[in-house]
Amino acid sequence: MKDYVEQIATELKIENSKVRATLALLAEGATIPFIARYRKEVTGTLDEVQIAQIRDRQAQLEELDKRRQAILDSMTERNLLTDELKAKIEKATTLTELEDIYLPYRPKRKTRASAAREKGLEPLAKEIFAGSPKDPPSEAARYVDAEKGVASAEDALAGARDIIAEWIAEDEHARKEMRKFWFGRSSFASTMVKGKETEGAKFKDYFDWTENVTSIPSHRILAMLRGETEGFLKLKINPPEEEAQQMLERRFVKGSNRSWEQCRIASQDAYKRLLAPAMETELRAELKARADEGAIDVFVRNVRELLMAPPLGQKAVLGVDPGFRTGCKIVCLDRQGTLLHHDVIYPLFSQDSGSQSSAGKAEQKVIDLLKKYNIEAIALGNGTASRETEAFLRGIDYKAAGLPNVPVVMVNESGASIYSASEIAREEFGDYDITVRGAVSIARRLMDPLAELVKIDPKSIGVGQYQHDVDQTALQRSLDDTVISCVNAVGVELNTASKQLLSYVSGLGPQIAANIVKYREENGAFGGRAELKKVARLGPKAYEQCAGFLRIRGAKNPLDSSAVHPERYELVKKMAQDAGLSVADLVNNETNSAKIDVNKYVDKEVGLPTLKDIIKELEKPGRDPRSQLEPVKFAEGVHSINDLKEGMRLPGIITNVTAFGAFVDVGVHQDGLVHVSEMADKFIKDPSTFVKVNQQVNVVVMQVDKDRKRISLSMKR
Repeated sequence: MKDYVEQIATELKIENSKVRATLALLAEGATIPFIARYRKEVTGTLDEVQIAQIRDRQAQLEELDKRRQAILDSMTERNLLTDELKAKIEKATTLTELEDIYLPYRPKRKTRASAAREKGLEPLAKEIFAGSPKDPPSEAARYVDAEKGVASAEDALAGARDIIAEWIAEDEHARKEMRKFWFGRSSFASTMVKGKETEGAKFKDYFDWTENVTSIPSHRILAMLRGETEGFLKLKINPPEEEAQQMLERRFVKGSNRSWEQCRIASQDAYKRLLAPAMETELRAELKARADEGAIDVFVRNVRELLMAPPLGQKAVLGVDPGFRTGCKIVCLDRQGTLLHHDVIYPLFSQDSGSQSSAGKAEQKVIDLLKKYNIEAIALGNGTASRETEAFLRGIDYKAAGLPNVPVVMVNESGASIYSASEIAREEFGDYDITVRGAVSIARRLMDPLAELVKIDPKSIGVGQYQHDVDQTALQRSLDDTVISCVNAVGVELNTASKQLLSYVSGLGPQIAANIVKYREENGAFGGRAELKKVARLGPKAYEQCAGFLRIRGAKNPLDSSAVHPERYELVKKMAQDAGLSVADLVNNETNSAKIDVNKYVDKEVGLPTLKDIIKELEKPGRDPRSQLEPVKFAEGVHSINDLKEGMRLPGIITNVTAFGAFVDVGVHQDGLVHVSEMADKFIKDPSTFVKVNQQVNVVVMQVDKDRKRISLSMKR
């Protein structure tokens, strides 16, 4: 296999030795989280982003070389490969450059040029392209041949021009120059499809829109492409056409005689019929790729923020999926997230005309359940009727009922319906209907957002920007990296984690994760990490990769509940012995761990980065990197878009960040938009550098369009 170390190191500005070591670890089957966490000395403390860049660049270079070899093989088989061509192909550094070199030799379907060649007109084309015949029509008359389909001298000249046009269009230098011109000087224009004004109203902003391709942002590209796909917009890329044609003439028309006039006509044809469509196709693809990259970056950052949202932790929770006519589905979960009870209450309308109102019955039922199941928090979905249900729950006099004031926390239920109808939900709660499953998902999201959200396709969570329009392979790869990074950064409780959560742990995957759950069901809780070796198909390599990221709360060996890797247990034991302590004395005791002089333990295998990580982990074993939960409390009396008035100041929570601004939930079942220009007095190019998903903010209502259900908000007024 070709060595790409030097090229990758140069491009990414990372030392050769670090790139080589990283590629070697990846080749051995090490995962990115494992390398970043437990092989810092080997890679020189490269982080996950750098390791992923090295991996991805190697894959790109391998694909480039794979295509290069296919081209060489094709040309060799057809006896077209010369030493000069081979050298050019081997020196090509991009796929575009490679394809430009190959284009004239690429097998083609029948073209006007190939038809002209079949008529024997290539010699005439060569003479004209060299500017030699003083009288092209007279020279062309020699090629008139009715049997070959050349009826006249003009037919012969037309065929010769077709051949010349193809030569011009396939010239690698001309294509390179034209590509640079198109990519730097073109505009992207969007117009309305006639008669689609009303039906395509959501694309109204693009009914007559023009913008330079060098400055158009990703979200506008994707919006216009979607409008075209749905049949409401016509898109066109427009370069300065006259200049483009002049560029070709300067390169290929080298005189003013009649032969060069034929070349000028051929160059115009080459541009209009061959080069311009090819450049538009290439530029469209380039713009789409650029837009995809921007959208994927936005989406991935939002997903990370959502996955790393603060957890409530192990608390008994009452989950509430609100509703009006159908009532509120409620579930009671214990501290491990196990479903103990489910029911329905009707607090928002009178269900019967009896002596006690439906709201009164609902209140008593909630109080009874809180007492019976020792509920410590209420998780309320933010869907239809959520604000009214919130008012009902907050209005209960818990103190009078002999209960502590139970916190009511609004939970983003986006994607909960997807989960409730999924195979995963049917497997977990096969005996319950989808309404119960949805309420369970809401409750569990409060307890641990990460553990619950990994069960849902991230594209269904609702924090993206045209995520269904971008390259799905590239999106999935980035999402997988993000989920894996988040899961391993937090760590996973081995004895309670679902197989979905376990499948994202370094070195595992769906099959081994399922085997772990099966082993747990058959043998009871794991007593220590070493017991993982008994799980089917979990071999030494998988154990090495996963062990440090799995936690066992209450294990006999206290290190099993920490991020200290089993390969360093003996080292920690030696540290404890040298200090006259037991390992248990070091764990969760900052005073004792501070006595350890890590410099004494540096050797060829273990350096200061790992030793410092170990001490940090001993101080607070299994620490959760996520922040503390701070529930948002929406403004009272503001329940729907009809309650909003311009100038209102409201608390809210950011639900989505895009390239053009952030969407904020202010508690009216319709998110409002803070445009990037309304975020701060200073200029902000990238909203994600200023705000994050789940961030609590205060906003001012600027404009309310009730018909289009659009709310404009500001954070700077």
